[in-house]
Amino acid sequence: MTIRKKRKPGHREKTVIDLTGPEGNAFYLMGLVQNIYRRSGAWELGQEIVKEMKSSDYEHLLKTFDLYLGDHYILER
Repeated sequence: MTIRKKRKPGHREKTVIDLTGPEGNAFYLMGLVQNIYRRSGAWELGQEIVKEMKSSDYEHLLKTFDLYLGDHYILER
């Protein structure tokens, strides 16, 4: 069981991504990165992040995702 603290006013709760489900698919995660950075106007940075995500194995992909989006998403196994 997970116990989460109450949110402080003005703070957003992180979105949880279940890596054992369809959202844990590498293509889903790369697409999420592309969409987020495209909507923010940083398309080129999103492309570079995806390129880095593709440069090694799945664990590297997850670490890269967490590095750039860990403030907004929690990856759960």
